[in-house]
Amino acid sequence: MEIRPTTDEDLDVFVDTLHAAFGLFPEAPTEGGGLWWSALEMDRNLLALTADGRPVGTAGAYSFELTLPGETLVPASGVTAVGVLPSHRRQGVLSAMMRHQLRELRARGEFLSVLLASEALIYRRFGYGPATYTARLTVPRHQAALALPRARGTADAPATGPDTGFVEVVRRAECGAMLEEVYDRYRRAQPGALSRPQRWWALRAGQPPISPAPRYVAVHRDADGVPDGYASYSIDEHKTLTVDETIATDDAVFTTLARFVLGHDLVSQVVFKHCPPDHPLRWQLADFRAGQVSGDTDWLWVRLLNVPRALTARAWFMDGELVLDVDDPFLGEHGRYLLTVRDGKADCVPTEREPDLSLDVSDLGSVYLGGTAPSTLVRAGHIRAHRPGAVVLADALFRAERSPHCLHWF
Repeated sequence: MEIRPTTDEDLDVFVDTLHAAFGLFPEAPTEGGGLWWSALEMDRNLLALTADGRPVGTAGAYSFELTLPGETLVPASGVTAVGVLPSHRRQGVLSAMMRHQLRELRARGEFLSVLLASEALIYRRFGYGPATYTARLTVPRHQAALALPRARGTADAPATGPDTGFVEVVRRAECGAMLEEVYDRYRRAQPGALSRPQRWWALRAGQPPISPAPRYVAVHRDADGVPDGYASYSIDEHKTLTVDETIATDDAVFTTLARFVLGHDLVSQVVFKHCPPDHPLRWQLADFRAGQVSGDTDWLWVRLLNVPRALTARAWFMDGELVLDVDDPFLGEHGRYLLTVRDGKADCVPTEREPDLSLDVSDLGSVYLGGTAPSTLVRAGHIRAHRPGAVVLADALFRAERSPHCLHWF
C-alpha cells in the first residue's frame, strides 16, 4: 500500500473515494457554491492506494487557528475527510494513514491537531481526546418567558448592564461579510473556538450560516449601529424554529438575541442547536424545566503533537508545579515533563523526577482546553495520581477563564 499527498488534479478521485467509504454520492454542484468539499486544501490531503494504484482511503486537514485559554491564537490542523472503502477495512489502512498524517503534521512544525469524531471509539486510539462539548436546548414556545433577576455585581465580576442595542432581521444572502466579521471577533475571545478562513465564506463551504442554505439572520447592533452578534435560524413545516448558532460578544447580546427568537410569533418551539454545557440560558427561563436538554455530546477532539510546545502556548490562571508522565502508544513514545507555571506563563521541560500524574496523550488532549477536569478522568480510571494533592492542583491549573466551546463544523 502507498500513502501519498494529493494535488489539485486528485480532487475528483479524493471526493469519490471518500463518499464511497461512507456509502454516499456526491451532491451535484449548484449555483452559488456550497459544496462542503470545495474548501479542501489539496496540498494537505492524503490518498491510500493499493499496490496496483486503486484508491482505497482518504484523510485531509484544514489550516485553522484555535483559541486557547487566555485568548491565545495558535495554528491547529483540522483533520477531516477520513474514510476507508468497506472492502479494505480492518486491514491497517486507517492506522497507516493516521500515523502518516501525524508525522507529516509534525514535519510542518505543528503541535496541535483537532477533529470532529464521526465515531467516538475510533480516534482515542490515535491520541485524540474529547475537549469541548455541546448540547441541544429545546424550549416550547408557551414556556419561553425569560425572568431575569436583578444583577448583583462585584469588583471581580461586574453585573451585566442593560442592552442598549437593537435587533434587525435580514436574509442570509444579504449579510455574509457582517457574519464573517462578527464571528471572527467572537472566536478570538472564546476558548476552544476555531477560525473560519475567508475562503470558507467565499466558497460558502460548510453548514449554515456559511452554506447557501436559506436562512434568516437576527442581527444585533449596539447603540452606535455596529453589529456585535447574530442568530441564524429557520422555521420548518412543524413550526419549529431552529437556531443554527448564536454568536454574541457578551452575555447581554446573547440574551437579547435569545429573547428575540423565543418570542417569535407562530412558532411551536425553539431549538438552540449548540449550547455549551454550562450556558446560563436555562437559568434565565422563568420555568427552569422548560429548557429540555438533548443531544449532549462531544464536539472538538484535541491531540497534542508536541507536549512542551502545547503546554507553554496556553495561558494559565494560577501558579503551580506538576510532573506529568505522558504515554503516546500510537506513536510509540513516552515522556515525563515538569510543568512549572508562574505569573500565567508555563515552562515545560523533560524531567527524571517522580510523576504526580500518569496519563495517556488522549487524556491530556481532553484536559488541555479546560473543558474536562483532570479529577473526572482520575475518577474514571484514565489518569493515575501518585501523590495527595496532585489532583486538586491539576484541576486548578488546567481550568480556563470560561468553558471552551466550538461551533465550527468541518
